[in-house]
Amino acid sequence: MLVVAATERELDFVDGFETLCCGIGPVEAALATARRLADHTPTAVLHIGIAGAKTIEPPALVLGSESIYCDVIDPASVLPRVERVGPDAALLVAARSALPEAHVLPIATSARVGGGTSCEVEAMEGFGVLRACALAGVPAVELRAVSNAPGEADRGTWSFEDAFAALGDAVARVLGSR
Repeated sequence: MLVVAATERELDFVDGFETLCCGIGPVEAALATARRLADHTPTAVLHIGIAGAKTIEPPALVLGSESIYCDVIDPASVLPRVERVGPDAALLVAARSALPEAHVLPIATSARVGGGTSCEVEAMEGFGVLRACALAGVPAVELRAVSNAPGEADRGTWSFEDAFAALGDAVARVLGSR
């Protein structure tokens, strides 16, 4: 199992498993993940991190039922594009079993805070990580802890520490079930 997160801070509580700090944003996440998968193919990927949510209060947990790349959605366009990628069904079931309190919802991926207007939950790397895994044939699932409302401009009000603590506990529970 490879555990992937945007920052080292999100990986601080992972012990005994391979980790990858993929960087912030969908492009960095996709490139770093694809490069790692080309060098070494893990049995599975758990993508973790913090997220924003419109109405779900921090530090709630969210498992991605799919990742939606909001930056490329254009209903008027006739050009083909990949906008969505789903998690591995068995990994999602296992994570849900370990985290019965977690919401299971689509998670928007956008390169900017507030860009995931089509979803309740938004983050910046999920689609990149899950898409790289899908193309490499590696099962993957996304787990997020809510830290803020995307529209809240005052980062001082965001619940980073509570979200990191919830994420650490959730990651231990998911990895302990493997």
